[in-house]
Amino acid sequence: GQVTMVVKAMRLGASDYLVKPFADEDLERAVQSALEESQTGAPAPAGAPPREVVSVNPQMMKMRELAAQVADTDVPVLILGESGVGKEVMARHIHYSSARRNEQLLKVNCAALPSELLESELFGYERGAFTGALRDKPGKFELAGRGTIFLDEIGEMSPLLQAKLLHVLQDGEFTRLGGTKPQCSSARVVTATNQRLEECVAEGTFREDLYYRLNVIRIEIPPLRERRED
Repeated sequence: GQVTMVVKAMRLGASDYLVKPFADEDLERAVQSALEESQTGAPAPAGAPPREVVSVNPQMMKMRELAAQVADTDVPVLILGESGVGKEVMARHIHYSSARRNEQLLKVNCAALPSELLESELFGYERGAFTGALRDKPGKFELAGRGTIFLDEIGEMSPLLQAKLLHVLQDGEFTRLGGTKPQCSSARVVTATNQRLEECVAEGTFREDLYYRLNVIRIEIPPLRERRED
């Protein structure tokens, strides 16, 4: 429980640390991760996205522990926090702490694409669905398989796509653009936003039913100015 010892251990090359009291499963997972790293014999390549949340801040350590506890569930996780606080790092931590770690983790930034392109990116399209659709294209929900889809900036998603995402969460099904055959999805959904979704719901820009579907597990990441020890 000593912050200085945790920092020293991580600097000396400790692969992980556990906060007491911890569950047997957490210890087993940490040991297995260390074994896998030692067997590969190589560290993560330079510039590779981090898989672990490294922090000595008590609040962050609680969030990290919560993420590990819910990692093996199939329920959606909503990650909140200002831009740059590490929401994607937390999403990766959830994925690589879960039984889905060997499956794909696909990220989609909902603010980076227009609504029409975002729809085809998520759900794919059939040949001839629109001008330029010369062949079938699977979307992220198909490509993810039993992996994880990380939807960043979920607050920017249009009402139409919100309805389609709600259908996927409720029924595990979606339809490609221009298609009629339902496709099944087994992917786990993790979302993130820097917006206050409760206010968006009150203003009518975000569906209330979707909000409650996404807000099953809520992880709020404090900004770095509130955890200067990191």
